[in-house]
Amino acid sequence: MKAIVYYNYGSPDVLRYEEIDKPAAGNDEVLIKVRAASANPLDWRIMGGAPLPLRLIFRLRKPSVARPARPGVDVAGVVEAVGSNITRLKPGDQVFGTCKGAFAEYACAREPELAMKPENVSFEQAASVPIAAVTALQGLRDKGRIQPGQKVLINGAAGGVGSFAVQIAKSFGAEVTGVCSTRNVEMVRSIGADHVIDYTREDFARSGKRYDLFLDCHVNHSLWDCRRVLNPSGIYVLAGGPNGGLIAALIGFFEALFIMFVLSRFVSRKLVVFMAKMNKDDLNCLRELMEAGTVRPVIDRRYSLREVPEAIRYLKEGHARGKVVITLE
Repeated sequence: MKAIVYYNYGSPDVLRYEEIDKPAAGNDEVLIKVRAASANPLDWRIMGGAPLPLRLIFRLRKPSVARPARPGVDVAGVVEAVGSNITRLKPGDQVFGTCKGAFAEYACAREPELAMKPENVSFEQAASVPIAAVTALQGLRDKGRIQPGQKVLINGAAGGVGSFAVQIAKSFGAEVTGVCSTRNVEMVRSIGADHVIDYTREDFARSGKRYDLFLDCHVNHSLWDCRRVLNPSGIYVLAGGPNGGLIAALIGFFEALFIMFVLSRFVSRKLVVFMAKMNKDDLNCLRELMEAGTVRPVIDRRYSLREVPEAIRYLKEGHARGKVVITLE
């Protein structure tokens, strides 16, 4: 089968389109014929070079000629075969979720990380959902404790996580303000934002407006500025990181975690950093929202499997509107 692999860390130039052995499903796995996948910042951050501590935490092996790495996490496709312990899914089922090595014609996934694809969305749309939409859902619902009627601010509202967050927040009955660039104002408004702030013309941190919940998908202000826009009992949720590579993202993450810990000891406003956890219940929740037409994936660009390096380069620039999709249909 054809797949994207890499033998050493580096820029998208290290990615190779090659013929490799087709995988076989283990006892607890599902073999998927991939119809579409989508790119995430996680892909280029890991590909750029994972330090040893991170490789140990996430059980990542260093790529080599003997053991090449396979990028890609978000996937949508058709079940080709199932392992002996699989009871919920069967061959022929159309599914979406996460796996390892999604940038390939076939990939294996764990059953708890898959859900049935809604009939009213394409494979491309379904593949754009898992990481970004689950992050938005858990950030708003679980960490932000969103409630109907609350005023919610979403920074980075035009990006992968942000475009889902706007729609999910509206589904909870919130009053949503999205922050984006000039070219994305109409798009953010079209997916449900009640108010849109063009950051090239207005700084939300100095507008004097206050919010009950702030989901930050594009970290470009200090935590002191972010704290200022919250109501006394407001909650700030960090669901993104700086575009500075994996190490910079990790440094920023732990710096934010430390500052949030200190601030939370002295102020009533709650500050939260989190990493999304994939599970079938949240995937099914998103499936229902898509079936109802409440959530509509926004796709910026489509690339073929051979064009994955170009897709990663574009995503890394940080200007993608919604999701970047890899299609194998």
